[in-house]
Amino acid sequence: MSDKIVVAGVSVDTRHWIGGQRVASAETFTDVSPVDGRVLGEIARGGPGEVDAAVAAAREAFPGWAATPRTERARVLHAIADGVEKRLEELAVVETNDNGALLRSHRRGVMPRVAHNFRFFADRLLTLEHEDFETRGHTNRVSWDPAGPSVLITPWNAPLMLATWKVAPALAAGNTVILKPAEWTPLTASLLADIAAEAGLPAGVLNVVQGYGSEIGDALTSHPDVRRISFTGSVPTARRIAGSAAPNLTPLSLELGGKSPLLVFADADLDLAVDLAVEQYDNAGQVCLAATRFLVEESVAEEFTRRFVEKASALKQGDPRDEATDIGPTIHPRQLEKIDGFVRRAVADGARAVIGGHREGEQYYAPTLLTDVAQDSEIVQEEVFGPVLTLQTFADEDEAVRLANDTRFGLAATLATGDTERASRVTERLVAGTVWVNCFFVRDLRAPFGGSRHSGVGREGGTWSFDFYCDVKNTVTAPNGWNNHG
Repeated sequence: MSDKIVVAGVSVDTRHWIGGQRVASAETFTDVSPVDGRVLGEIARGGPGEVDAAVAAAREAFPGWAATPRTERARVLHAIADGVEKRLEELAVVETNDNGALLRSHRRGVMPRVAHNFRFFADRLLTLEHEDFETRGHTNRVSWDPAGPSVLITPWNAPLMLATWKVAPALAAGNTVILKPAEWTPLTASLLADIAAEAGLPAGVLNVVQGYGSEIGDALTSHPDVRRISFTGSVPTARRIAGSAAPNLTPLSLELGGKSPLLVFADADLDLAVDLAVEQYDNAGQVCLAATRFLVEESVAEEFTRRFVEKASALKQGDPRDEATDIGPTIHPRQLEKIDGFVRRAVADGARAVIGGHREGEQYYAPTLLTDVAQDSEIVQEEVFGPVLTLQTFADEDEAVRLANDTRFGLAATLATGDTERASRVTERLVAGTVWVNCFFVRDLRAPFGGSRHSGVGREGGTWSFDFYCDVKNTVTAPNGWNNHG
């Protein structure tokens, strides 16, 4: 087996990156493109042995990286960002072939954001400080001590962007990293290892270990030398990780699923509301933050639905490498089967597909809107993670809030209204980590990010990332008692 594959003209190493070297495995797994079902290559399939080696490399590299001055750590992170920008086109085409998201989105938004992740946390590191304060004349000084080797487990829907959302602050904090990319989308993590090495990141500071699910995940999350675990993915997997980490009391940051609402009030700009609604089909609906539940005031529901159907029906579904495509494929046949199962069961229970409700070829699912759905139904309560939306109506503000909050999730919410006082009242009552008012998916890295309820544990972003990836220490100094000599 060759150690490298070529994807859209880009050479990608299929081996792990451990301790500054490429490491092969005795076994492999097959990486298949969701775009056309083409086999991209065989990827090194790690296990406990590779995990032990990666953690040992991270542990060995940690003291030196932790002691590296902030200015030098920031310089290296900026150099990684430079490398991302230099290879932006390569990263974009590889990731589109690997996960099926739109090439135009990767070029214009996703990969520039990858570079920004490194630049932001590099710059934030240099300004990181707490205000000193006094207690009865004693000085309190708060500092951030690097925690140690950190395991970062990332999903397949935005592989490199979400990986670097974790990698950048962990490295900036002075930690070393073991990155485990999703097995359905391993390729750009391998390219990131090359970029980081070229930027001068010391050996062992970033390690990339590839593998399948629990085969490698359990060994990573139960390892006694791991000091932090950050995971983005499903609730069932998060429960398993939490159980695995519990004996070592390893701190966790968990960003999990969502079943977010879009609340549309009669006083909203309906054209804006429809635009926000259609945007929920982004990345074929494979977005944790997507507002998949439309809650629309009764008096405008019919008109909202008419305008939505008209606009959504004009979306072009097809090859994500085509500039004109609006919706690409789902990630994997297993995910497509899951999506279709949700819709078939909903329709059997009385739901009506206003648009869509069916497959479009082997790897594509038609943009779907379901009405006549009950609040306690599976399709309203469970995350589908595909281009499937539901629409319900409400009579007044209280009912809107009740329906919005009536799931086990609390990741995000979107609100469309022309009344500023209503916006203030409703946002205060919504259970969500992020609320957007008359907008969607506007993200500032200075802001906290995370979910409530089953949508997650903890917050990352800005200073919150450093709070997680560090041991925050308070040093209290007495005003007297010094006995200086010399």
